[in-house]
Amino acid sequence: MLRATKKMKRNLDESRDERRRLLRELRKGQAVQRVDKPLKLDRARSAGYKAKQGVVVIRVRVRKGGRRKARPSLGRRPKRMGVKKLTPKKSIQLIAEERAARKYPNLEVLNSYPIGEDGQYHYFEVIMLDPNHPVIQKDPDFKWITHPAQRGRVYRGLTSAGRRSRGLLKKGKGTEKVRPSVRSGLRS
Repeated sequence: MLRATKKMKRNLDESRDERRRLLRELRKGQAVQRVDKPLKLDRARSAGYKAKQGVVVIRVRVRKGGRRKARPSLGRRPKRMGVKKLTPKKSIQLIAEERAARKYPNLEVLNSYPIGEDGQYHYFEVIMLDPNHPVIQKDPDFKWITHPAQRGRVYRGLTSAGRRSRGLLKKGKGTEKVRPSVRSGLRS
């Protein structure tokens, strides 16, 4: 029993060191960069990834915490400064998707998932598709993204992270003012 516990502890220490090394590499890399293959293959596959042409994986680094806002130069009492406790409606994951889409304007965001975090940053992998690629246009699982209505889908909250921030992943009681949109729900 003691030997098995020792072995489990050694494996845990090795995986912890590996994770720490990986986060160090991610921190040194670019904020938005294309990678050859996903870090978590099982998670990527469940998010829609396929190892074929026209499917691209982008690794994105986003700062932690709420919104950064400059302190106003003109006088007012601190309560009215509007600097502290500002939380954006968008999730950090949606911000990561938007940054990836802005860097690669010819691609469309399919999905994304977190790959880790440290004290300063969140790290995500964003799966993107090229709607003009013949392989994507012929694939029955992907050809819906070639439709003109899917252009700029990440900016309109149509990805999974966007739908979550709009409250559309829930149904029933408590979501009465969510559909068809929050703005139209406020009027009713």
